[in-house]
Amino acid sequence: MKGPVRVAVVGATGMVGQEMRRILYERRLPVKTLIPVASHKSVGGSVDFGGTSLQLISMEDALALQPEIALFSAGGEVSKEWAPKFVDQGCVVIDNSSAWRMEPHIPLIVPEVNGAGLQKTDLLIANPNCSTIQLVMVLRPLAEKYRIKRVIVSTYQSVTGTGYRAVNQLMQERRGEEPLEVAYPHPIDLNLIPHCDVFEEADYTKEELKLLRESRKILGLPDLALSATAVRVPVTGGHSESVNIEFDQEVPPDEVRRILQHTPGLMVQDNPQQNSYPMPRFAQGKDEVFVGRIRRDLSHPNAINLFIVSDNLRKGAATNAVQIAELVLQLHNA
Repeated sequence: MKGPVRVAVVGATGMVGQEMRRILYERRLPVKTLIPVASHKSVGGSVDFGGTSLQLISMEDALALQPEIALFSAGGEVSKEWAPKFVDQGCVVIDNSSAWRMEPHIPLIVPEVNGAGLQKTDLLIANPNCSTIQLVMVLRPLAEKYRIKRVIVSTYQSVTGTGYRAVNQLMQERRGEEPLEVAYPHPIDLNLIPHCDVFEEADYTKEELKLLRESRKILGLPDLALSATAVRVPVTGGHSESVNIEFDQEVPPDEVRRILQHTPGLMVQDNPQQNSYPMPRFAQGKDEVFVGRIRRDLSHPNAINLFIVSDNLRKGAATNAVQIAELVLQLHNA
């Protein structure tokens, strides 16, 4: 895999696929040929890549072109069926769905957190859930110095995490119109819905359980105690998380702040006297994970509260996938 490579983007017309194309160009990944892949109903249409119009092709035709790297963002069922076929041709697949994340032999990668564990022989790589990525970006540098006993997280998740249909529902409701189709079981404008993905065991949603299971795997902490509540909110800029971290000893907020300020990929915004703190409005379109409201938990001497925000379409999905592709190229060109 020397020099410029053929890169397929599977799900090229979706919200994440659109960001993948944009970020591949922004970060100047050495792309010899971009192969935009879409469903059969979209084949023949076109998408933009760095000002060039490219025709959308089918999965079968993309496979015949033998890309060296494929970024998948077309849902779990598509990934389960097609990712192994690309891998069988020697293609490195970076999958954004939840299909492979918890398979023991599949690496689940956030480059700044556990990218060093990636191997040249890894041909199928899972991209974590958007909410998990921004959480572990903050937990990892703290866990390297202090033992974390327990994490409690409440998410406030953008409608962009559900896709175009959800954004359309929000905007149509905001205009006072009856939505043409709905993504949620309740109105989302002027509302919060404590329900992200389907309900599973013990009345937790799939999204809440992803935060637990994926964080344990990425951090290498199989016994990490973590409890999550995931909430859908009527914003489009990114996902927010209110996080309570309990350590096995007292950790001063200034020490937490110092550690996070020196962590690549994180941006500390923490000056409440100047109304400076993370918000999705300002995280949108950026690749950093923003953290602020760092303060002692007044109810527990060994716990810290903080607030994390990140653009879920970028670092929470597309940017992380492209960063993984950069790691793959580094491994193969070393």
